[in-house]
Amino acid sequence: MNSDSISNSNEPVYPKHPILIVDDEHSIAHLFQMKLEDLGITNTELCNDARNVLPLLHQKEFEVMILDLRMPYISGEELFPKIIHDFPGLPVIVLTYLDDLETAVRCIKNGVFDYLPKTVDDSRLFSSINHAIEFREMNREIQSLKSHVLSKELKYPDAFKTIITQNESMFSIFQYLESVAQTMYPVFITGETGVGKGLVAEVIHQISHRKGPFVHVNVSGIDDHMFADTLFGHVKGAFTGANTERPGLIERASEGSLFLDEIGDLSLQSQVKLLTLLQEKKYFPIGMDKSRQCHARIITATNCNVEKLIDEGKFRKDLYFRLHTHRTHIPPLRERLDDLPVLVDYFLEVASKEMNKKKPTTHKELIQLLRTYSFPGNIRELKSMVFDALSRHESRVLSMNNFKQHINRQKAPSDEKEEKNFTLLNLFKTLQDLPTIKESSEQLIKEAIKRANGNLSIAAPILGITRQALSKRLQRQKNIF
Repeated sequence: MNSDSISNSNEPVYPKHPILIVDDEHSIAHLFQMKLEDLGITNTELCNDARNVLPLLHQKEFEVMILDLRMPYISGEELFPKIIHDFPGLPVIVLTYLDDLETAVRCIKNGVFDYLPKTVDDSRLFSSINHAIEFREMNREIQSLKSHVLSKELKYPDAFKTIITQNESMFSIFQYLESVAQTMYPVFITGETGVGKGLVAEVIHQISHRKGPFVHVNVSGIDDHMFADTLFGHVKGAFTGANTERPGLIERASEGSLFLDEIGDLSLQSQVKLLTLLQEKKYFPIGMDKSRQCHARIITATNCNVEKLIDEGKFRKDLYFRLHTHRTHIPPLRERLDDLPVLVDYFLEVASKEMNKKKPTTHKELIQLLRTYSFPGNIRELKSMVFDALSRHESRVLSMNNFKQHINRQKAPSDEKEEKNFTLLNLFKTLQDLPTIKESSEQLIKEAIKRANGNLSIAAPILGITRQALSKRLQRQKNIF
């Protein structure tokens, strides 16, 4: 079986599975193999006998097939219907000297991905093959997502152990991440500060099974020159002070994952450079006129509202579309309060070991108290609350005082008060008849006690009064009725 391949085991290969070039003329096939290698497509394999194509496809997985039409024994036109029938997910690109519109239309109608002349320019060839690879990846993702939804199980549950949760929406996110982790596309992670976006990025890298490392950089506050130097690196003498060559993070993350945190703070000039990298999959180290191939998978995260930044002209829409091929939003802690018991227990376990203290028991009202708080700092804030409480802990049961004090200190800063007042004002505007002060007071007390699960000590701070004042109000209501 005549089959030659190019792929240096010491160099990263692209794509993951080889591209099969089928042409009976060995010199032509080899020429295109070398052309693709120059374009950064380094994982290719040749087949000069059309009779060997189907056996090859049954032996191993290929990313894309480049097929000549006129060949002895079996022509390309005879071969590709069998390929499309037996291997429906494999994109077939016809590459031929035959300049015939009728043949081209017939091929496309029969399921060929693209039809190109052998005189095609490099950029058109590169674009066609990349689109075919993306099509192949998208098909894999759809199939993977379907199987995850049907199975309702995680394939790599151990990878998610660093994310402490028992929330159903988080489990759905995990299923989605497993479906997209092994594709080559960027992943865009959104969520408020402290929800664990960095942990999610690390999990994506872990279950992607990429050979290279996970490289994390916070791009917030990095100017345009520093961004280019950090990501692309520089050669010796590229600028004053560049006494040695410095590899960029893209090179360090080769065959791994490059995590760009706080991407919403990136300057417009740096956004252009990142967009070019994503489009071309190539970059130029500072001071070098020869491009290098990017073999790192890009993961980005932000706590910003990127759609709003786009409207304000602070973030490029075309970059946004490139980055969020795969997108996941991590919900804030206030939307997954069922995680409070497991998170508190976990942080107590960790804090006890770090402080060399015996893990204390907690008041049964603690979780209910925490449920009344909005956690603007999310899981990171909860962790600091637990650690601070344990550092002051002296008795057998963990005191609730530190938690209460923290909540009271953080409640309703001036901007939050303005937002709450605005919301209340709009609520009142919707009412035809305003409630009386007595009616409003009764309803507020009722709702606060409901949220506190009947605990007056927890309900009182929600209303901004003492427990004694709340008891008096309840007694007055009772006497009235």
